[in-house]
Amino acid sequence: MSKLGQNIYVVGGGPAGLAAAIALKRIGCSVTVVDCAVPPIDKACGEGLLPDSLVELRKLGIEVSNETGFPFRGIRFADRHSSACADFPTGIAKGVRRIVLHRLLIEHANGIGVSFIWDAKHVRLMDRGLCLDDRFLRADLVVGADGQNSKIRESAGLNVVTREKRRYAFRKHYRIAPWASYMEVHWASKAQIYVTPVATDEVCVAVVSRESNVRLQEALSDFPELNSRLKTAETVSSERGALSVSRSLKSVCSKNVVLIGDASGSIDAITGEGICVSLKQAHALAAAVQSCNLALYQQLHLKLMRRPQTMASLMLTLDGNAQLQRRVLAAFARNPEVFRSLLAVHVGAAQFRHLWSWSLVDFGRAFLAA
Repeated sequence: MSKLGQNIYVVGGGPAGLAAAIALKRIGCSVTVVDCAVPPIDKACGEGLLPDSLVELRKLGIEVSNETGFPFRGIRFADRHSSACADFPTGIAKGVRRIVLHRLLIEHANGIGVSFIWDAKHVRLMDRGLCLDDRFLRADLVVGADGQNSKIRESAGLNVVTREKRRYAFRKHYRIAPWASYMEVHWASKAQIYVTPVATDEVCVAVVSRESNVRLQEALSDFPELNSRLKTAETVSSERGALSVSRSLKSVCSKNVVLIGDASGSIDAITGEGICVSLKQAHALAAAVQSCNLALYQQLHLKLMRRPQTMASLMLTLDGNAQLQRRVLAAFARNPEVFRSLLAVHVGAAQFRHLWSWSLVDFGRAFLAA
């Protein structure tokens, strides 16, 4: 084992940090996860694990059983006038409650020998490790997995941002049977609402907007189809909010510190790919540590972020532009093959160069006619 892997501390016990710990432990590293919270740790998110996320979890040794969560076959886009849906070309996805996913990751990490320090207070990055209160922990490598407002990132001098956009998300769960075998994205001028089935009698509903004061209950008035379905459904969780940030950093490595997950930059929630990107970053980090070459992680990280960031930028061109939304969704409804092709690109089953076809020409005509 290289010197980098002799003693590693991961600061942050969310999915990104746990995935990093598992991937590093699997190559023989000594790994300890440090977090100021105590499980279960929840967070506002859409709770959809797309097919590529399930593949990445299997690579970590984690199988999401048939009894866990709720399967869905694809994505549906809808507004008041049109809708379009497409199946994933690479398999079935799953809606899984965030606390359930967190428990699966912790149980697996525990099972393979990852150590934990929960309820850790006053965690500070030091020259050769970490300080918890007055206790020094020597580390050959510190992994910052402490989220959007990462203290590890700040202390390591990795806070140089090259691109950033912020939106605001709020999430609730409703006691109602899923009405479709798709994860739905509903569009309106001020916000999108995402509906993910997570159990046979429960859906996760999240609103994302550029305006910080848009809450789910008031936003539903702009979505009559959804409002009608949910108005008599029991809410089974309190509303939880979070930032949805598109952010790129100049660097994610510095000396013996690396960043992963939202601490390392992030993509807007509209992609549904946040978890998957973090899982892939964990594998990339393990490869870099095994080769004793953190520069490799920087290269792989940049590559992993490129496609989801491009897809997020494309989808966010519709945000706040009602006329463009209406035209694009109407064109998707008339040309479902284009929507299917874009979904294939979105989940990494195809590349942008594969999009060109006569269907795309027909899509353009339908867009202009809408």
